[in-house]
Amino acid sequence: MSPEEIAQGMTGLVSATAPGRSEALLPSPMVQNHAAFLHMSADGTLFCLWFGGSLEGKSDISIHASALLPGAERWSAAQQLSHDPDHSEQNPVLFATPDGRLWLFHTSQAGGNQDGCRVRMVPLTRDPADPARLIPGAGRFLDDLPPGCFVRAPVTLRADGAWLLPIFRCMPRPGQKWTGSHDVATVGVSTDDGQTWHLQEVPGSTGSVHMSPVPLADGSMPAFYRRRQSDRVHSSLSVDGGFNWSAPEPTDLPNNNSSIAATRLRDGRLALICNLASAATSPDRRASLYDELGEDDTRPDADPAGGCVPIWGVPRAPVAVCLSSDGGRSFPQRIVIENGPGTCTSNDSTDGRNRELSYPWLLEGPDGSLHIAYTYHRRAIKYVRLAPGWADAEPARKA
Repeated sequence: MSPEEIAQGMTGLVSATAPGRSEALLPSPMVQNHAAFLHMSADGTLFCLWFGGSLEGKSDISIHASALLPGAERWSAAQQLSHDPDHSEQNPVLFATPDGRLWLFHTSQAGGNQDGCRVRMVPLTRDPADPARLIPGAGRFLDDLPPGCFVRAPVTLRADGAWLLPIFRCMPRPGQKWTGSHDVATVGVSTDDGQTWHLQEVPGSTGSVHMSPVPLADGSMPAFYRRRQSDRVHSSLSVDGGFNWSAPEPTDLPNNNSSIAATRLRDGRLALICNLASAATSPDRRASLYDELGEDDTRPDADPAGGCVPIWGVPRAPVAVCLSSDGGRSFPQRIVIENGPGTCTSNDSTDGRNRELSYPWLLEGPDGSLHIAYTYHRRAIKYVRLAPGWADAEPARKA
């Protein structure tokens, strides 16, 4: 599809495309839409949040949201939730507290300087007159956390009730531009319901980012990571409910330096959604994530010594749901949701060069259906719903 054809299809209408499968392109007035996140409220309303604007890193990038009400066949019109004219606001996640409060966390950065990023925490309420609309309250930056903190996964609860916010820290290198070479995984910990925070670093995690922890029934908590080195999804484990973490180690899943997400299904299996690609599967490369911003920055790229050598530009496709029956130690069943060239050597969403299917999110509904959202060519957010029994219904999609 061309960017114009995608734009024409961004109506939000959910339509059946195959037995047990429905799809929609979410409505958005922006030409670039990326980094979808899904949240289901107690009444069954499905919210999708993402960032949109002209180009990732530009100051017109803001957080947007749309809702699919119970029984509805169309996603609501997009609403803008953040309004900072000087910063690129990215990677929204929602967290519903045990007492029913709803919090939005998102990042805020100047240009491509991820090492100067701050995390903003914003209270949200539902509009009584329009349940598809979220009303943001007065937000604040998490100033207890150092610059360079980025989020992609929501808060989980530690065994003692503390809030654990997965964070990857983009480490500043004095006099050098951020490239991702020294990024590490950390956890933002709050023992007072988000009032104050401190960081806990995951040992041996250089290059492992986008931490996605999954609490298991036995009290342990594996976590899964995107890798700057574009080699494999890595995982670490907390055996004490989130107090301590092992160093990340490679899994049997490839990774292309693009986002992943994981969840535990009602039947106990783990589902991880990612791109089945790595640097070993393609020669495609690009200089950096923000090489198209045209910023007047004469600093040299960060020296990778003591860190890692990030690999950017590996195709972001196919997007697949991978299933594990052994707590995340292996993922033998891989169900391809959509395939394509996945070309991402440009972030431009207006000229058709970008063909990525990336940054997926997933959650299981109360009826066993699977809800998925991901970036479609940087032009739109695509939603896919698979009917209950999806994991064993379509063997032709297994890879």
